[in-house]
Amino acid sequence: MEFSLEEGGFSRRNETMTISSEEKTAKKMPTVWLVGAGPGDPGLLTRRGAAKIEQAEVLVYDKLVHPGILSLAPAGCEKIYVGKEPGRHSLPQEEICQLLVRKAREGKRTVRLKGGDPLVYGRGAEEAKLLAGEGVPFGIVPGVTAAVAAAAYSGVPLTERNTSSSVVFLTGHEDPKKEEMVIDWEFWGSTAATLCIYMGMGHLAEICRRLMAGGRSPETPATVIQSATWSQQRSVRGSLQHLPDLVSAEKIGPPAMILIGETVRWAEEIDWFPHRPLAGARVAITRNREGQGRLKPLLEEQGAEVLELPLIKVSPLPNEKVWQEVVETFGTYDWLVFSSRVGAEIFFRRFLEQFSDLRALGAVRIAAVGEGTAEVIRGYHLTVDVIPPVFTGDAMVEAMMAENDLDSYGILVVTGTLGGKVIEERLREEGRAIVDRLELYETRPTDLSEIPDLQEYREGGADYMVFTSSSAVESFAQRAKDFLPGEGARTPQPVSFGPRTSETLEAKGLTAQIALANPSNEGLVEALVNHCQGKV
Repeated sequence: MEFSLEEGGFSRRNETMTISSEEKTAKKMPTVWLVGAGPGDPGLLTRRGAAKIEQAEVLVYDKLVHPGILSLAPAGCEKIYVGKEPGRHSLPQEEICQLLVRKAREGKRTVRLKGGDPLVYGRGAEEAKLLAGEGVPFGIVPGVTAAVAAAAYSGVPLTERNTSSSVVFLTGHEDPKKEEMVIDWEFWGSTAATLCIYMGMGHLAEICRRLMAGGRSPETPATVIQSATWSQQRSVRGSLQHLPDLVSAEKIGPPAMILIGETVRWAEEIDWFPHRPLAGARVAITRNREGQGRLKPLLEEQGAEVLELPLIKVSPLPNEKVWQEVVETFGTYDWLVFSSRVGAEIFFRRFLEQFSDLRALGAVRIAAVGEGTAEVIRGYHLTVDVIPPVFTGDAMVEAMMAENDLDSYGILVVTGTLGGKVIEERLREEGRAIVDRLELYETRPTDLSEIPDLQEYREGGADYMVFTSSSAVESFAQRAKDFLPGEGARTPQPVSFGPRTSETLEAKGLTAQIALANPSNEGLVEALVNHCQGKV
């Protein structure tokens, strides 16, 4: 076989293959990925799906995509909402398809993020066909479809060897141009298969009637699961003949999955989701989003619905001149004191941008107010010499002075614009130490427009509001009228993340129903569980 280079291409056995300008453009065009986001719970997103979102320059997403999944997109990613709701489409399907083509031709790495699985009632096939027809490269990442997830999160096996050996996916919402449903519900009523019905709430009564007309027993177990896998998941179970009345009585609405079949009986014994310790509890977190760490997922694992109400915003301070002055004198400090997790994170990030070796810190001892702060420091394989028994500035000073005489010791207190003052003053006055203060971040009230769940909080309130700092309490007090729950909404009980926060709450006329002396994410979750279960 002979190959020879020729202008515009190469020849193989004297046949010239030329590469057109269109083909060259196509080769440069990035792949459009159709990604299944799963049913809601961010933990059910596939690793491949997460990787594609993290690389996206454009994210085109639907209504039923969890905010936690959207947050995986990199900074600067263009997010385009094309969500669809019953009876109302934000953007026609044809325009969505053209949008994907246009963004690909602009050279943008584009992800089409769809609830559930793209090819199970997700119209992913239509989008893939159009992309193929337009010569746009594409790939498909499957997702956990709603039927499988709803069944798992409500204790319903879709198949069971003694009861049902088959499962059928059906839709109760067909092309609106059709005058009537064309699915032969009577036929499916004559089978023993487990039926999973998508988008069927608008025709539930008719579906149940026609299934029974086809031979399904009126006593066949059935269930409807609303918002499956989300923290606000609700469901009803009953017989096929009574299911529409039960749904109406409990005000169950879309998005919902309908499961019908003998395997639904298993839910009486293995429906685990609503029995978690914090199921039904709504918890508002006032910590800034960057500082939440694992608190939100820990609460959600226990069944709580979590609202994010970041009352304060933390922003790194440039302070390049001050930073350089401190850097030049690192070797003179005997102690590094970190008053917060945020301060520790910013400090070591900036330090390692300038130095490649942690030994540049010198022979310094380290103190941290709280386990959360210490955890950050240990992440750099450094030992934390002092953590006070109670996570306050006063306790920190007493623990350090108990450790050794601080007279004339050089101490650097790493903090923010509002923190560390008690530590600094007492170390200088009582410890007679030489103390420098390094402010690495500023704390200010969050703009109301930057609080994602504020409207939902106003409409429904919460059972608990977790105040994670004195500055969060101050911000809340200044704008209390903006956080008033609406009529009929739940009034939250204050929860204090530390003694200083409790004192600030008291000063503002609020009493913490739960107060943690030594705050930690795990300790907070445990305290809330005990309170919900009446153990405190």
